[in-house]
Amino acid sequence: MSPTETAQSSSAPSRYMQGIAVPASSVNPREFFARTRRKTQAESSKVFAGLGQQDIFELKKTDVIAGLYIRFDGTVTSTPGSGSVATTARWPYDLIRQVRFTANGQSNIINVSGAKLKAREFMAKGDLNDRGISQSVAGSAVVNGTLSQACESWGVGSRQTAIAGGSYDVDLSWFVPIAEDQVDLAGAIFAATSSTDLTLTIDWASQADLFSFTGNGAASVAGSVQLVALRYSIPLGPDGQIVVPDLSVFHSLIQTRKSGIFSQGENEVTMVGQGAGKTLLRIYSQLWNGAGVGAPIVPNEDNLGRMAWRFGGNETPDEYPDAQVLRYINERMYNTDIGAVHGFWCHEFASENAFRDVVDLGTTSEWRQLLTILPAVTPTNMALESVVESIFSAGAGS
Repeated sequence: MSPTETAQSSSAPSRYMQGIAVPASSVNPREFFARTRRKTQAESSKVFAGLGQQDIFELKKTDVIAGLYIRFDGTVTSTPGSGSVATTARWPYDLIRQVRFTANGQSNIINVSGAKLKAREFMAKGDLNDRGISQSVAGSAVVNGTLSQACESWGVGSRQTAIAGGSYDVDLSWFVPIAEDQVDLAGAIFAATSSTDLTLTIDWASQADLFSFTGNGAASVAGSVQLVALRYSIPLGPDGQIVVPDLSVFHSLIQTRKSGIFSQGENEVTMVGQGAGKTLLRIYSQLWNGAGVGAPIVPNEDNLGRMAWRFGGNETPDEYPDAQVLRYINERMYNTDIGAVHGFWCHEFASENAFRDVVDLGTTSEWRQLLTILPAVTPTNMALESVVESIFSAGAGS
């Protein structure tokens, strides 16, 4: 039995947070933040399982865990043969087709693709931007909106055609935000008990997701995967009892994809997963279109007209005359043009004043977003990929 569990085994009343029993007297956020220490620690490293495969990480049962850094370090090899090799719009960040985090009986509280993780990192940190960082997109150098960091290497460009034969260095990173932020740690996980169950699963994209070929062209990806954990120590209070923050909520990022329902004109799409006890922080989306994998549509006044979100019968709190206006507002909030390359737009409720602006999904039934597809866009295999970011009660009892 660990020292933490010994401290919990006293006869003092317990409080259940995230399904874990903690002495009620130990829940003292002010004392915790005065005494805790942030710890960044290597969690695991393994050989990349391969395209279309899966890597699973069982996390160490210690401290309060608030985030995870994923790094892929490797190469992409192009072998055109007598044909050709090209990348799709999924390259490079959707190399992670799906990352899933499960904690203490809550299945897949984070379930998103790699590009959605990159977008969320820029949304959550207004002091982080990609301005001046050059990457190749569709054969052109792009210095804004790539969601890239200067220390990253894409190897080959996104939507690049006729890639020459050879191996190219790739170095990519993603941050998995287990806590909603690193200040109040809402949604962080109490991990210092044997009853904790923490699993991170990475489903890697298939070759067809990332590349297209003609003739006998081929491509492969190889490398290693590093997982680094961001944790906070669990201190002891003056009475020798452990001290923890209020961990009564989970933080969730859930991605959905809807297709086959879009046409030119106004379209309303209902949010999946509404219900009492959930608070909506933001919902961000891409509208994919085109043959094959397709590409995200740039949200501007030529492609998308009136944008809004609604609930109930026809209550519409936020409405924008076209997607360009929403894109302006998003860039002012995030200091990054999330729509330029990756086609994101966001209905944001937490970046400026979460206490005032977040949406109670228990009182806003039939939450849906409206998007107007303009004549310049012909729907072809069109699909809306959206991420709902929320916090929800983890349950309480005694």
